[in-house]
Amino acid sequence: QVRLVESGGGLVQPGGSLRLSCVASGFIFSTSPMYWYRQAPGKERELVARISSGGVPTNYADSVKGRFTISRDNAKNTVNLQMNSLKPEDTAVYYCNAGLIRPSFDWGQGTQVTVSS
Repeated sequence: QVRLVESGGGLVQPGGSLRLSCVASGFIFSTSPMYWYRQAPGKERELVARISSGGVPTNYADSVKGRFTISRDNAKNTVNLQMNSLKPEDTAVYYCNAGLIRPSFDWGQGTQVTVSS
């Protein structure tokens, strides 16, 4: 049974930082690309970042390039998203997922990120 458990969200002021984590189980984590997606109220879920199975290359949405960094620890089955210089438009529920070409598993509960003063 695949499990994807996101954590680390919260309320932060504009310009602040958060570090999201996702612990995965139920599949061979070390061979799977991993993704972070987000969904803001009233909007479709969108890709934020992708990381290959070995850690490189990484890819980012234009809206987060230079501010967010995706990383992974294959020994701990964990993928992280370091988010700096946060903006109100980054407010969303953030989800992780895995798959060779696109997300392959049911979405977890996600973690809420709210950027507001």
